[in-house]
Amino acid sequence: MPEVVVGTPSRAKHELVITRTLDAPRSLVFKMWTTPEYLVRWWGPKDFTAPSIKMDFRVGGGYRACIRSSKGEEYWMTGTYREIVEPERIAFSFRWEEEGERGQDNTVTVTFTEEGTKTRMTFRQAYFDSVEQCDSHFEGWSECMDRLVAEFARKAA
Repeated sequence: MPEVVVGTPSRAKHELVITRTLDAPRSLVFKMWTTPEYLVRWWGPKDFTAPSIKMDFRVGGGYRACIRSSKGEEYWMTGTYREIVEPERIAFSFRWEEEGERGQDNTVTVTFTEEGTKTRMTFRQAYFDSVEQCDSHFEGWSECMDRLVAEFARKAA
């Protein structure tokens, strides 16, 4: 079982931080975040699928993805890649399309650090308008990370 370190969301800034150590090389963990064929396997909370992920993976390029619940409800997200340092770091904007112009556009930054044969992944999403929004994203992203861990376990089996 991978080490799971979860940072408490900052109540002052409403920032979400999730850190995990994955039993996989950094280049593969980076690829799992940057290749649609891999993302569809783990993107979304538990019991969700990702029927559509379109990416223009370059600084200034965008992405658009759909996650679908087991009840058939679809949620679309979109954003722009702001920073890419392969295989160390990715930063991108994040917005739910359903919220339109009133929706919150925040930044996700994922860093990948080698620790021997493992990779320490630190996920940050900031800033949220409220603690409730931050907590809601914590639940969803934590389940995504669980699915990512399961992907590596499947590869190792």
